[in-house]
Amino acid sequence: MTEQVIEIPTELARRRATYEEYQALPQSSHLVEWVEGEIIEHMPPTITHQSLVAYLTKLLGLFTDFLGLGQVWSAPIEMRCRPDGNSREPDVVFVATEHLARVANDRRIEGPADVVIEVVSADSVARDLDEKFVEYQECGVPEYWVIDPRPDRRRAFFYQRDAQGRFELIKPEAGIYHSRLIPGFWLKVEWLWEKPDALLTVGEILNLPAEILAQLRARRNR
Repeated sequence: MTEQVIEIPTELARRRATYEEYQALPQSSHLVEWVEGEIIEHMPPTITHQSLVAYLTKLLGLFTDFLGLGQVWSAPIEMRCRPDGNSREPDVVFVATEHLARVANDRRIEGPADVVIEVVSADSVARDLDEKFVEYQECGVPEYWVIDPRPDRRRAFFYQRDAQGRFELIKPEAGIYHSRLIPGFWLKVEWLWEKPDALLTVGEILNLPAEILAQLRARRNR
């Protein structure tokens, strides 16, 4: 018996449009991007994808809020790296306090976010590791994470911009990645799959005293 192969569509809809037409669209629960003069509506994300996006948003948000480093947002939020470039909706972005002027009219980020994170889904592998990699590198994103949480993959790639303006792959040391654009932030790669309590994890990153961490755990367990 021949096994049936099911094609996974990469987009729900695709049509040519001006940037102004793209801007005029109502908000959608789907990922909608404007690429090379086309509006592209992508497949809805999986629960695995969304749970990791939510975890990273909370973890990074708690850390950056505590230290007053900037703002963290999750999709849908438009980022247009260059005035003449594509409009993307990254899964998670961090914008440093000194760059918050790039957030225009409460609608979009005009210019590169300081850290851009894309969480891979079955239909987005090429888009995240190829198309967006090149775009983000060329438009000046300083730090780019590509995280693939699919159970049969579970891999993470961390890139930082080098002196020549190209993304350099930074390999975690002993399973720990240190961000350059979020001062003091580091994470164990295994946290991406295990998703430990975000507040306790931030306490560990900040190296809070053991007694304070114990108090936090006790409150969490009540």
